[in-house]
Amino acid sequence: MKEVNPKDTPRALAFDLWMKAPMPMVTLMKTLDVSPLVRLHRKRQDSFHMLLCWCIGRAAAQTEEFYLLPVGNKLIKYDRLAVNTVVATQNGGIATCDLPISPDLAQFSRDYQALTQLVRESGESHELGQDYMVIGTSALAEHEIDGAVNIYAGFYNNPFLIWGKYRKKWFRTTLPVSFQFHHTQMDGIPAAAFLERLQQEINHIHTK
Repeated sequence: MKEVNPKDTPRALAFDLWMKAPMPMVTLMKTLDVSPLVRLHRKRQDSFHMLLCWCIGRAAAQTEEFYLLPVGNKLIKYDRLAVNTVVATQNGGIATCDLPISPDLAQFSRDYQALTQLVRESGESHELGQDYMVIGTSALAEHEIDGAVNIYAGFYNNPFLIWGKYRKKWFRTTLPVSFQFHHTQMDGIPAAAFLERLQQEINHIHTK
């Protein structure tokens, strides 16, 4: 990671417009067809949540806006991305776990299993450090929700995805997803393109 001059990036105007805005976060909502993930989950017994997180990472890695993030009053450029997930711990609490994004599904699955198990048993969050731009996620997997708007704390500007329980109807399984991002990091068009890219990654996961 390194600090960059906003004027030397495509986000110069957005930095001037949104860094001091009282509410600079934007939320888009999209219903995804997650049928391929459900089929793979049943066929290989892979975690549905792990598969979705991998697809999120794959889509984000192909979206250049994810590599720039406003931190404090600075614009930081990253070389590496990670996905963060919430883990239920053995003591009845919750903790978070950073997962490095890998282009290889098998490697990501191994990391997911090892790191989430570590967090579950220790009860302590696992963080990869400041070298990673982290994409937050939160799954309310027991509940059907149509969308969510996350809190804005003023210091956590990272992009964040929230979803609930997937829905089965005939031969399709759908999942509404909410995607929140800082307007300095990206505009609506690349954010919508990321969600479309996420759907494409889901559609082709059987080929990975």
